[in-house]
Amino acid sequence: MSGKDTMRVLARGLVGLLAVSFLVGPIPAAFADHGEEARALIAARAQAPGQNIRFATFSVGLSRSTAGELTEDLTGTGSAQARAIAEVIQTVRPDVVLLNDFDYDPDAASAALFHRNYLRVGQNGRTPLDYPYSYTAAPNRGVQSGYDLDNDGVVGGAGDAFGPGAFPGQGGMVLFSKYPIRTTSVRTFGDFLWQDLPGALLPDDPATESAGDSYSVEERAALPLSSTSHWDVPVIVSGRTVHVLASNPGPPVVDDPDERRTSDEIRFWSDYVAGASYPYDDDGTAGGLRRGDRFVIMGDQNSDPRDGGTAPAPIDQLLENSLIRDPSPSSEGAAEASALQGGANAVQHGDPRFDTADYEDQQTGNLRTDYVLTSRTLRVSTSGVFWPRAGLPGAELTGILPFPASAHRLVYADVVLRGARER
Repeated sequence: MSGKDTMRVLARGLVGLLAVSFLVGPIPAAFADHGEEARALIAARAQAPGQNIRFATFSVGLSRSTAGELTEDLTGTGSAQARAIAEVIQTVRPDVVLLNDFDYDPDAASAALFHRNYLRVGQNGRTPLDYPYSYTAAPNRGVQSGYDLDNDGVVGGAGDAFGPGAFPGQGGMVLFSKYPIRTTSVRTFGDFLWQDLPGALLPDDPATESAGDSYSVEERAALPLSSTSHWDVPVIVSGRTVHVLASNPGPPVVDDPDERRTSDEIRFWSDYVAGASYPYDDDGTAGGLRRGDRFVIMGDQNSDPRDGGTAPAPIDQLLENSLIRDPSPSSEGAAEASALQGGANAVQHGDPRFDTADYEDQQTGNLRTDYVLTSRTLRVSTSGVFWPRAGLPGAELTGILPFPASAHRLVYADVVLRGARER
């Protein structure tokens, strides 16, 4: 084992990847009747023939300032934020849901507690939800690199971590599913080096004529592409495999205003679904998806196609990929919020109906950063963003600062699965 590998193993606390399945009894998945929005969601799912599977992503903000704090918060049923998040999920009722910005712990205790104490407990009259299967793994966020990556003269601190975070695991991810997860076939790419991405947009040192040399040779040999991670999680629905491609690229930071890392993290999936040979997973297996594989890309990608960042937008690498379908989920609540809040929203270029996050009006304004994108081999019957207009049922769950649940909104797409069972 090289010195770099030893350092990374120690930094991860000798914790490998962790897959968790919650094997508990089924709970009826019927919608409680809570107004027009709930009835519309039910009707949309019933219209399309075939098997409708609802995939959703939700950046929930269940991230705390210290390790173990989230586990303490979720031990009982008293977290108002967790209750609001669970109520949103119970309202939309996805079959597979990715939660971003959810603190990771090696025992997956926080994920299990959220499932048991909040999702499986009816919130405000909603019907409980049961997810017998889940997956989580150690992210790069908060894992110290051992180098002065932010060039502040001190080794250590959030700026020197492989991904933004005050402690290892802060702001990780967890996937909940009603359908089995083939855990033996899960692929994670947390160790894939940024420099190994062909044409990587590594930052330049302005003092030299060389390209991509802002980081030292040693730093480039340790720095992963993923600021959180990239997961390929095979979900099995009636014998058919759908690859859930989950990620949460880091937002632009002071030392990367051009969104270089964000852009490359997003491009990774564009290449992966096209069958690129270069990606190697954390077990050393190389290659991307096969031609015709079904997939759903989910997560907070921290990139809006029209506003709030550089042009061209990093997310365009997915939205303009001919293998990927963008169902363009929208909401009336997002358009209303943009008009009411004004500020930066008033000078944006994008259609506010597609916004998924309620950001500071005096800075970026509201943006579309959260995505559920599918392969062209899948048909989408409906999609949406949970952002009710003011005064309608559910609007109290989105609200305004301080947000009851999160600044982000749950985004979903209903996928129609057809065809023969796979063998």
